Amino acid sequence: MHALFGEFIGTALLVLLGNGVVANVLLKGTKGHNSGLIVVAFGWAMAVFVGVFSVAAISGAHLNPAVSVALAVAGKFAWADVPGYVAAQMAGGMAGALLVWLIYRDHFDSTDCADSKLATFCTGPAIRSLPANLLSEVLATFVLVYAILSMVAPKVSLGAMDALPVALLVLGIGVSLGGTTGYAMSPARDLAPRIMHALLPIRGKRDSDWRYAWIPVFGSLLGGSLAAVAHGIA
Repeated sequence: MHALFGEFIGTALLVLLGNGVVANVLLKGTKGHNSGLIVVAFGWAMAVFVGVFSVAAISGAHLNPAVSVALAVAGKFAWADVPGYVAAQMAGGMAGALLVWLIYRDHFDSTDCADSKLATFCTGPAIRSLPANLLSEVLATFVLVYAILSMVAPKVSLGAMDALPVALLVLGIGVSLGGTTGYAMSPARDLAPRIMHALLPIRGKRDSDWRYAWIPVFGSLLGGSLAAVAHGIA
């Protein structure tokens, strides 16, 4: 239960700060309005940094169903523990999205663009082409998981700074591969907040784009699993 609570808290922090920076950039009247992809990528990197160092000692800080499944495929995590981790991560993602909405509620109300409101919860393609969008998500998650599996734990712990390599990895993926689909790389980062978008009484919202929702979910799980297989072969 301590591990599951850690995954819940860590994922909630991740989505709170990650979706929070998206809200800061996209919603009308914020201090960071229209500051662009670089700010979003940096904010997500810091979100990963905070989430990972906060709960790494408790749960291992997967914070992502794609990571938990990939670690199980690689034989580094028990399959029996995967459902509990995924459930905790999804619940954390929903909690983080709820907090973003509460914090930015006035800005949601003053923003006219329904697409921008949706984008503060979940990802969407810059150009809608499902094969290309799926490939983007698969490759981004492949890079994420393969690099994580390749990281060697330092012999001397640096405390919170041990989370820095993962944060820099997410920053690199964001600025290099984030322009096509928004680099979800995680059902807990995309599907869980998308569910909250559908449930919350957001003024002037659009549909939650369920026709696209399978892309970040399936793409991240496939990309992570392929990375685990490739790493095992290497």
